[in-house]
Amino acid sequence: MGLQSKHFEDRFNYGDYLKWPADERWELINGVPFNMTPSPSRTHQEILIALLTKFYNFLENKDCKVYVAPFDVRLPEGEEKEEEIKTVVQPDLVVVCDQNKLDDKGCLGAPDLIIEITSPSTARKDLKEKFTLYEKMGVKEYWIINPTDETVLVFHLDPQRQYGRPTVYSKEDTIQVGILNELSIPLKDIFKK
Repeated sequence: MGLQSKHFEDRFNYGDYLKWPADERWELINGVPFNMTPSPSRTHQEILIALLTKFYNFLENKDCKVYVAPFDVRLPEGEEKEEEIKTVVQPDLVVVCDQNKLDDKGCLGAPDLIIEITSPSTARKDLKEKFTLYEKMGVKEYWIINPTDETVLVFHLDPQRQYGRPTVYSKEDTIQVGILNELSIPLKDIFKK
């Protein structure tokens, strides 16, 4: 039964993940479980809803689709069976342009864009583990939003499949979405304190 059936030093996979209680939110990164509680703050949710609205309205009737957590993104290392996948994340917002990656369980493979909204309990994971993971898996664009500072770090995958230095945006700036050339997002519409 869930996490109690294995020792902490054991690694978990998607097959284990599917057996965990439905009322709990977890992520797996390289087989290591991360509890997604407590629930996000009100500010986090307001930022997420504002972003979702911008992306949803722009993508209506287009091939790319936008999804928000909880939405499972399964990231296989290679040709392992689905239940053996050791990484399942629930980013705050994802954009997927390859319809072949989408199924009723979520997304199988790297989304084109991932946005994480940090909190004190997730900042390290978003800046370290997830940064490394998303870069390795080929996520073309990765945004890290800091609600406290009202800043956004935007990483773009270069031809060497590395992120390099981020572009840093503040509340006064407008972000031109890299994977969606015609979409610009004024951050004053996102940070509304």
